[in-house]
Amino acid sequence: MPQIHEKIHELTVGQLAARSGAAVSALHFYESKGLIASRRTAGNQRRYTRDTLRRVAFVRAAQRVGIPLATIRDALAELPEERTPTKDDWAHLSEAWRSELDERIKQLNRLRDHLTDCIGCGCLSLDTCVLSNPDDAFGERRAGSRLMVERGGRQTE
Repeated sequence: MPQIHEKIHELTVGQLAARSGAAVSALHFYESKGLIASRRTAGNQRRYTRDTLRRVAFVRAAQRVGIPLATIRDALAELPEERTPTKDDWAHLSEAWRSELDERIKQLNRLRDHLTDCIGCGCLSLDTCVLSNPDDAFGERRAGSRLMVERGGRQTE
């Protein structure tokens, strides 16, 4: 991993990519989504403060556990600008995300356990389809294999 001299307070996008392990295109995407910020030089080149390294690491760690980018952005927005997210920040936010992750794990386990029950479209001979009709929510309204969609308060097929 390339080292950056401690006297350098701003990083180019290439330096940030090399140090963070994120592709330049990913860094541009993160910036477009408000996850990181840069300033522009007189030559219109991006410059990132050193704390952006930690923010990128924070974003990538949260993404790996399945946290949506919008949720990550909201979490980072609670931190003061140009402050590196700390271990305590991560502990606080990860605790808040725990129940959401637990629910997703529960759903994924249920889908995995019933995946072999699916016979293509999942509704030819099954009473309920856990893939397209979890908990048989539509079966309570009407029998049949059509997915019912509510629009404007009424049911349509």
